[in-house]
Amino acid sequence: MDERDQVVGQAPRGEVYARGLRHRCVFILARDAAGRVFVHRRTEHKLVFPGLYDMFVGGVVGAGESYEEAALREAEEELGVSGLPAPTPLFAFCFERPGKSWWCHVYEVRCDLPVDPQVEEVAWHAFLTEEELAVRLDEWEWVPDGAEAYERLLAWRAAPPADAG
Repeated sequence: MDERDQVVGQAPRGEVYARGLRHRCVFILARDAAGRVFVHRRTEHKLVFPGLYDMFVGGVVGAGESYEEAALREAEEELGVSGLPAPTPLFAFCFERPGKSWWCHVYEVRCDLPVDPQVEEVAWHAFLTEEELAVRLDEWEWVPDGAEAYERLLAWRAAPPADAG
């Protein structure tokens, strides 16, 4: 990936992480019928950010896969469901840290189905209200890319519409 989110090559995931290559990821905020947010703690054996909390499900976009395809696939895989509606695209940004760089497309989806998260991916999970999530933002250790995406989501929601001024 380049600075404009254009594909410039392909590499296996392990090599991408080992070499710090920029790549594509999807973040999906999953809500239940009551509007609560799915929050989980990653398992300790995850390659990236093991044991940390996240308010998004998601992952790496596969070679030849669109962001939209990856968002639906990742949401269904991580929530352990099938038959979700297509996640709604919200915004995109490039996450940048020393040795880490990925394009992040943020989505939202409603999941009215009973979830059964992958035990290989999710050590703990719950649906939290926005208020419960806000309290835990300062209490729990969050994945840095998800925390940044959530801050950007809150700012995006608070921004006036483009034609409002």
